[in-house]
Formats: sequence, C-alpha cells, structure tokens
Amino acid sequence: MPRKTTEELIRKYHEMSLEENRLRDKGYRLIAGLDEVGRGPLAGPVVTAAVILPPDSELVIPGVDDSKKLTAKRREALYEEITAQAIAWSIGIMDVDTIDRVNILQATRLAMEQAVGRLQPQPEVLIIDALELHGVTIPQMPLIHGDALSVSVAAASIVAKVTRDRMMEELDKIYPEYGFASNKGYGSAAHIAALKEHGPCPVHRRTFIGHFVNP
Repeated sequence: MPRKTTEELIRKYHEMSLEENRLRDKGYRLIAGLDEVGRGPLAGPVVTAAVILPPDSELVIPGVDDSKKLTAKRREALYEEITAQAIAWSIGIMDVDTIDRVNILQATRLAMEQAVGRLQPQPEVLIIDALELHGVTIPQMPLIHGDALSVSVAAASIVAKVTRDRMMEELDKIYPEYGFASNKGYGSAAHIAALKEHGPCPVHRRTFIGHFVNP
C-alpha cells in the first residue's frame, strides 16, 4: 500500500475532527478523548489515556490514527508530538490485582476515570471509545470505533499504547521467559507455551489464564 502524502494525512486529521467540531459548535472548548489498551492480554495492566487537543484550526498532527493501524516507530513519534502539543494529557492504570478483583471491564472504567481525574485543566466533555463512565459527572459521548472516527480518541489510543508497550518491555526485563517485550502480554503461541512450562508470574491475570494453566 503506498504511503499517504502529507496532504492526505492532514485531510484525514480534519475529517477525524468532525465530532470535536460538532461539540465546539455546541459551546464546548475542552474536549477530551479517552481510549484503553490492554483489555485482552493474559498479563500486565490495562492502561488508559485521556487527551485534550487544541482545535484543528490551531493544530494539525498529520498521521494521528487508531494506534492499531500504525507501526511502533510511527506511534512513538506521534506520542512525542501529541504529548508535547496537547492542552492536557494523562494516564490511568489498573494493575492485575484490580483486574482479577473487579473484572476487566470495570477495571477499564476505573482506569479511565483515573485518567480523567488527572487532567488539568479538567475537560468539559468526553468522547470515549465505546464505553460509558458512571463515576464522572462530566458530559460524555460514547463513540463506537471512536479511535477511527475521533482525532482525540485516536490520540488517546496512541498515548495509551506507547505507555503500555513501554511498561511491558520493562516487565520483560524482570520476567524474560514470557517474551513480554514482543507479545506485550497477549496470548501468542510462544507466550502460552512459556506459561505452561513456567507457570504464571505475578503480572499474569489469574482470571484470564485458567484455560492454559492451573494457577
């Protein structure tokens, strides 16, 4: 697939700003996008990010997209630009103990609420990828496939993905036998084989690994 030109990337950024611009037309200024990474892995935390970007009339970051569509190198570069240019950004993290205690969906919501609470300034409205939060009073707009439709949610997906990948690379240094640097905690064949051979380590989700080992 040919690489998109800068003009095409800028045009897509404006197209992905339509939801934000609709909200600005209603009077909202500080619009935070929220997304998560790590709901499916067998190990490691769930990580969320909240990002408030300037309006696209003031800032365009070419290439912002759903983090799953980007290479690791491109995500890293965009992470640096997003965190440098955002009005505000923050991270929420729930560890494996919380995931096992309350379930992954509730842990994801808690991590999102944590990220929102850490934003300064506080947002006036939230665009959230597919979820609704019960622990915040800020108006919110759940958006299915938000990371592909909203530039704010896409930016949050990049920040969350890079943050979690870096965490898993650090965990790989502590537990090298599981290959966390490459599989990021997901259930690859090599990861499952290592899990069966070595048993779980402290960052494995006990409620996720029952199909593979006897915890």
